Parts: sequence; C-alpha cells; structure tokens
Amino acid sequence: MNRTVSLVALALAAALPQLAAAQAAATPGDPNRGAQKIQMCQGCHGIVGWRTAFPEVYRVPKLSGQNPAYLVAALKEYKSGDRSHPSMRAIAGSLTDQDMADLAAYYAQTPLTTANR
Repeated sequence: MNRTVSLVALALAAALPQLAAAQAAATPGDPNRGAQKIQMCQGCHGIVGWRTAFPEVYRVPKLSGQNPAYLVAALKEYKSGDRSHPSMRAIAGSLTDQDMADLAAYYAQTPLTTANR
C-alpha cells in the first residue's frame, strides 16, 4: 500500500509542473475585448441557419456557448493549416493569441443560439 501511495505521489509530483505550465501558457481572454473583435465572425457565424457555398455547401457552426478552449484550439488549427477552410485560415491567420482568447471568452459567455431563434 505504501508503495502504491509513493508511486501516485511521484506521478503527481512529475505531472504538476507540466499542468501548471500548460495553464500559465493559456492566454486569459477578455469577453469585453472579444465583443469589439467579432465583426469578422458575425458575417457567417452570426446568421441563424446560414449555409455557405465556399468551398462547399455546409451549415456554419454556431459559436455562442462553446467551450473557450475548444474555440482557441480550432482557431489555432485553422491558422496552422491543420484545419483546411480557406476563409477561416485567412481570418485565423490575422489573429494573435490574445485575439483568439478574447473571441473565445466572448462567445463562451454569450447564450447558446439555435436555428429556431
């Protein structure tokens, strides 16, 4: 039993600095600043039931109520090219990490909308 406790303690001691570094690396977002940056998003993501035809026909996902970590990760993937959508890649390419965090904070705190609204 003591060996198990020691192994768990050792594993936690090894993991905690990495977890702390990951949290410190995350840029905190400001929803008020994010509200001032949404113009480029609203043209597609702000229209209920919107479908786009470029580069193919699909429903544009809603951003309201999304998890901020997910939104930041998605924007970073568009910026790096890991996600391939030409318009989103161009938009994300112009964003700083702070811009992404601010936009994510704004959308995370806005009420979830549905196609019926």
